[in-house]
Amino acid sequence: MKQHLHTLFTHALAQLQLEGTIHLERTREIQYGDFACNAALVLAKKARMRPRDLASQIIAQLPKDDPFIAKVELAGPGFINIFLKPQAYHTVIDDILTAKAHYGESHIGAGKKVIIEFVSANPTGPLHVGHGRGAAYGAVLANLLAITGFTVHKEYYINDAGRQMDILATSVWLRYLDLCGETVVFPSNAYQGDYVWDIAADLHRAQGDALRHDFSAFDGNQIDDKELLIDALIKYCQDLLGKDKYQLVFQKGLSIIIKDIRHDLHQFGVDYDEWFSEATLAAQQVIEQLKSTGHTYEQEGALWFRSTDFGDEKDRVLVRKNGHFTYFATDIAYHQNKISRGFDQLINIWGADHHGYVSRVKAAMTALGIDAKRLTILLVQFATLYRGKERLQMSTRSGEFVTLRELREEVGCDAARYFYIQRKSEQHLNFDLALAKLSKKVNPVYYIQYAHTRIASVFRSLGESSLVWCHKTAHLKRLESQYEHNLLVILSHYPEVIEMAAQAYEPHQLTYYLHHVAEAFHAFYDAPKHKVLIEDDTLRNARLSLISATQQVLRNGLTLIGVEAKEVM
Repeated sequence: MKQHLHTLFTHALAQLQLEGTIHLERTREIQYGDFACNAALVLAKKARMRPRDLASQIIAQLPKDDPFIAKVELAGPGFINIFLKPQAYHTVIDDILTAKAHYGESHIGAGKKVIIEFVSANPTGPLHVGHGRGAAYGAVLANLLAITGFTVHKEYYINDAGRQMDILATSVWLRYLDLCGETVVFPSNAYQGDYVWDIAADLHRAQGDALRHDFSAFDGNQIDDKELLIDALIKYCQDLLGKDKYQLVFQKGLSIIIKDIRHDLHQFGVDYDEWFSEATLAAQQVIEQLKSTGHTYEQEGALWFRSTDFGDEKDRVLVRKNGHFTYFATDIAYHQNKISRGFDQLINIWGADHHGYVSRVKAAMTALGIDAKRLTILLVQFATLYRGKERLQMSTRSGEFVTLRELREEVGCDAARYFYIQRKSEQHLNFDLALAKLSKKVNPVYYIQYAHTRIASVFRSLGESSLVWCHKTAHLKRLESQYEHNLLVILSHYPEVIEMAAQAYEPHQLTYYLHHVAEAFHAFYDAPKHKVLIEDDTLRNARLSLISATQQVLRNGLTLIGVEAKEVM
């Protein structure tokens, strides 16, 4: 319908020899009609007319006998309000029942290649509930972009290089030595979780005592700083094991945790097109490129990037004085790699604690000659989980955390996916376990699924009766009640909601919309005199078409979120 109106206004402007962008918006209040157009306000200066006078001329050019327009009114300083006839909304049922699963698709993305990198948690332990929010948000955003015509590539960036991975490998080896009977120093800032014992046990089963060494020569009592202690342990581990055996321990921890992360995400309905290894990046090439263009300098034995030249608050280290690349250096290489693979738009979904990282990454892209506007960084607040009044910890190193798997097993994937995205990503989220498990209408995901289930029940009853359903557009004129009209209007919004949610990177708009659909359906279904399976053939057909279209929209929207459209509850 919006496209139909757009065509009418385009023709009207052409008759007045005017060209310009036409904005049609849904009105917020019914007294102002169904749509409002501001073309007269926008084009008044070009037309050298007062906006109200131009609006009157535009209205005069609109057809007087359009089958869908009841009336057009001039309002305020020059707005044009369009009131539609009830039958204008009947076409939405035809559109939905014809398109089915494709209803809501559009081509606004025009095939533009987008890479979405999300979760990308360090492979140093299982995913916890904080990571789940980024996983749900990224997966749903990818679905929204894909259905609106973008070519989407989903990627997990594996941080399989650097100090944190060395800490994990050393933690595993120390636990392995424990299993061998050695007495070891296990620092508080090593990885503490039971999963480290599990990896060490797997290593011991595979290697026996082949990696065992006498640990007594290590004297940690002389090191007061815990970070220096863990670094000394890493070096001790590497020296004792040698390069090949150390890599064996390193890869054992990495492979088991990555396998675990893959499994958790797959069970959560999140799959990737690529798992990209940090270790494969050619960071040195990027460093040389920045050097050659004068964007670096050396100070105190380290190599620095002149980040302040591009608006950052301070310069950033690229190579430490020990010769190791910083995370920032490899991140620069990673973003250049994405561009080299031909992606038009880069979307990173990061935790809110990375807020200060945004400007330096964009500065580096600019220094490399890449338009920083091609990178969008979306920050996601970690969810906080409560059991009663107790706030649960999320620290991977301490081992005290609730895993995504535990959350999924307790509340189910449907509730978890929905609850994670029902707020703006940058807003804090307290995850209410009790509400998520409640089978009542106060639980929003249950409320929406129940609407789909009620419709499925009607069609099961239809199949068990002697009645039939035959969809005919002519029958839809029997949808005369306010409840039926409200539902039709809401169903017509779906394609617009999908486009707005995709363009604004706001999946929560879809959760609000689906709740609105469910609310309108339940109101229709529970209203007096709205029985669907009745003897009146035309009214029965009309109502069955209406609820079938409603069910299809609910199913399409739930599918995008990753929530099951249940037939039975």
